[in-house]
Amino acid sequence: MDALGGRPGVKSARYAGDQATDEKNIALLLEELLPCPKPWTAAFVCVAVAALPGRVIAEATGRMDGEIVSAPRGESGFGYDPVFRVKGSPKTMAEHTTEEKNRISHRGQAVRLVIEELRNSGMFG
Repeated sequence: MDALGGRPGVKSARYAGDQATDEKNIALLLEELLPCPKPWTAAFVCVAVAALPGRVIAEATGRMDGEIVSAPRGESGFGYDPVFRVKGSPKTMAEHTTEEKNRISHRGQAVRLVIEELRNSGMFG
C-alpha cells in the first residue's frame, strides 16, 4: 500500500497479529489510513514460480492496481477483497463474480504467464 510505505505487504494475512481475521486486518488497515490523504492507492501482487530441484524453470509476476475504499463492500472473496477497488472498475474485488476475478486477478495473471513461459520454453514438446 503506497500510503503506508508498502504495508501490509507480504505479511498481509497477519497484519493485525498472529490471530488476525480478515475483519481485524481490514479494520486496522482502515484505521491506519484515516490520517493519510486519498486516494489510497494499492496493488495486489503475486509471484508464481515453476521449479525443479535446484533450478527455476519459469517465473512471472501478476499485478492488479487499485485503491482502498473507506468501508467494506461485497460478499465474495477473502482478505482485503471487500476494500480493494480495482483500477478502472467501480467494484471492489468482493463485488466481482468468480469468473471476473479469475480473469483480472494478480494470481491468475501470474499463473497464466508461467504456463505461457513453460509452453514457450520447449521443455514440454
